[in-house]
Amino acid sequence: MARKTTDAGEPVLPLGELPGAARPASPAAKAEIQRPPAEVLYAAELALLATTDSGPRPPGWRLSLQAARKFILGDRELGIRRKLVLPPSLVDRCMVTLATSRGLMLVGEPGTAKSLLSELMAAAISGSSTLTIQGGASITEDQIKYSWNYALLVAEGPSPRALVPAPLYQGMKHGQVVRFEEITRCPLEVQDSLLSMLSDRVLAVPELEGPEAMVFAREGFNIIATANTRDRGVNEMSAALKRRFNFETIFPIASFEEELALVRQESGRLLQKSGVPLAPSEPVLELLVTTFRELRAGETSDGTAMEKLSAVMSTAEAVSVAHSVGVRGWFLRGDGGTPGDLVECLAGTAAKDNADDLKKLRRYLEQRVPKRKGDHWKAYFEARHLLPG
Repeated sequence: MARKTTDAGEPVLPLGELPGAARPASPAAKAEIQRPPAEVLYAAELALLATTDSGPRPPGWRLSLQAARKFILGDRELGIRRKLVLPPSLVDRCMVTLATSRGLMLVGEPGTAKSLLSELMAAAISGSSTLTIQGGASITEDQIKYSWNYALLVAEGPSPRALVPAPLYQGMKHGQVVRFEEITRCPLEVQDSLLSMLSDRVLAVPELEGPEAMVFAREGFNIIATANTRDRGVNEMSAALKRRFNFETIFPIASFEEELALVRQESGRLLQKSGVPLAPSEPVLELLVTTFRELRAGETSDGTAMEKLSAVMSTAEAVSVAHSVGVRGWFLRGDGGTPGDLVECLAGTAAKDNADDLKKLRRYLEQRVPKRKGDHWKAYFEARHLLPG
């Protein structure tokens, strides 16, 4: 049977044959990995989409834009589950950007699934999401481009054998998407080292000679960067670098029902991995999502203004709290968690950045919660004494 080829006539390699790609794990191996990459976790879905994909594919892409969209947003007919709650138009714009010569910059509040979106797009486009740079104050150019095996460097001098490729080198050489997380946390000189790679699509290796001294990006290479709005100004990107990216802003989920469904789905998946057979009840999840949405917006569901927490009250944090509630309930008492567990788990979320947030949470429980109807709201109010301090 002939192998499927790209529009340029190059063979489309199976996932396990991709340079730098994570090989699909067996069910037993998956169970031992705390956080499998998207191409491993959803290997069956990617394989199904690849076999049914008849749409045109940009050069170097493993899937068409239509198939990549289905992978991210789901497709009931194919049994592909939705992985993110995002406007389809935003996903389309992101993929169109990645099919051009411009990089993609995802910005937004912490916990709005910027990193997950970048991971899913990289897995769909390149078959690998593991060419990742985690930005930080200590990162250096050699950690994102290439470094050297110093034993070989001393013995042989600069040579391709002594070179240790970093994510950008590998992404350009093999035509894959590179993810750059929290780019604004990096020093400005590290950020601006991306300019030639984004504009000229070339990486110079001045220590080498001949053809090895220049790495020209193959089709399929691009960069997805993320930056959260709370870090804006830490290391503000230069105007030159900004011009080489298209910016897309990821907003918190607008619909209560969609956020509740996502928290239910993702916390259930995490609890299953933690060996917990019971998930928090629907009333407890309702308390959790309502609390997060109101403290995040500084406004109750009926439009009454209230104090807003400075802590991150994102959907990702809500999933983490729901996971903690379920773990606490099951391993301590053998149930799915109670409103009291929710109060105790919320304390660690609210008090991360500012001690005053704990006081605001206490006032919310004392002033807003008793006005709500229902036994779960009453139990929530009665558990307010579990807050520390």
